[in-house]
Amino acid sequence: MTRIGWSIPVFMVMLPFMTHRKSMSTDTIHRMKLTEWFMLVSLSIIWGGSFFFNAIALRGMPPLLVVWGRVGVGFLGLVCILALSSLEVRQYLNRWRDFLVLGVFNTFIPFSLIVWGQQYIGSGLASIINATTPAFTIVVAHFFTRDEPASVRRLFGAAVGLLGVAVLIGTDALSGFGNHVFAQFAIMGAALSYACAATYGRRLYGVPSMVTACGQLFSSFLVMTPVVLLSCRPWEMAFPGYDALGAVLGLGLICSALAYVLFFRILRTAGATNVQLVTLLIPLSASAMGIFILGEPFSWRLIVAMLIVFTAAALIDGRFSLRRSRR
Repeated sequence: MTRIGWSIPVFMVMLPFMTHRKSMSTDTIHRMKLTEWFMLVSLSIIWGGSFFFNAIALRGMPPLLVVWGRVGVGFLGLVCILALSSLEVRQYLNRWRDFLVLGVFNTFIPFSLIVWGQQYIGSGLASIINATTPAFTIVVAHFFTRDEPASVRRLFGAAVGLLGVAVLIGTDALSGFGNHVFAQFAIMGAALSYACAATYGRRLYGVPSMVTACGQLFSSFLVMTPVVLLSCRPWEMAFPGYDALGAVLGLGLICSALAYVLFFRILRTAGATNVQLVTLLIPLSASAMGIFILGEPFSWRLIVAMLIVFTAAALIDGRFSLRRSRR
C-alpha cells in the first residue's frame, strides 16, 4: 500500500478528534476509588468470560455473525430496560453523531480487525498486542483531554502491564512475532481504535451510561448490518443450535449490554486511560476462570502476572510514584 493509501485511514481515524481538540471532557477525573476498582475487575471478568461464550457460539455461526448478533441482542436488552426505567431518552437523541462515532471506533472497527487478524495469528499473541491499548490511550488522551496528561510514570506502567500479560501467556506466543505482519498491525489498529473511542467517549459526560451504551450498540448494529448481510448471507445458512443461540444471548446481554454500562460508568469518573486497564486484566480473569471453572491446570505464572499487572495498574492510576520522597 502506498504512503498516500496509508494516510487516508489514519486521517479518517483522527478526524473526529481533530475537530474537538482539548475539549473532549467537561468533567475532571480522579484517582480510582474502591467502587471503580470493583467495577473494573467485574468488567474484566465479564469480558474474560466472553471467550467461553464465543467458543460455543462459533460452533454454529461465523465470527462476524456472532458479533452482529451480540451487539443486536445487547441493544435490544438495553432498550427493554430503558423502556421500564424513568430515564427520558429523547433529550439525548441529538447526540446521535457521538453515538455513531463510538459505535464505529469502539465496536465495528476493532471487532472487525480482531476477527480478521486472528485468522492468521494465535490468540496469545493477539492478547499481548491488544494489551498495548493503555499505552495508546495515554498518548491519545494526552493530546485530546485537559486532565489526562501523559507522564513517564504512566507510560512505564503501561510497559509493565504489557510485560505482565506476556508473562501470563508465555514467551511461546511471541514465537510468531514478525510473521503475518499485517495481521499484527490489524490487532494493533484495534487497540488504537479502542483508545480513540475511550477518549472520545468522555465528551458524553452527563449522558447516562445506559443511554450511551445503548446508543453505541445501536450504531454498531446499523453499521454492521449491510456488511454481515453481504458477507455472511445468513438466510442461506443452516439454523444454528440452541447452544450457539444461548451463547449469543449471553454475549449480548452480559458481555455487551451490562459490560458497556460498566465501561461508560468507569470512563465518566476515572477517565479513558484507567478504564482501558481492563485490557490488562482480561487475560488474568480468563485464565483464573479457566482454572476454577473448567479445571485447567494451575500455573504460578498467573500469580506472578497478577502481581505485575496490578502494580502496572497502580502506577497508571497514580497509586505509586517513580520519584523518591524527599525528607
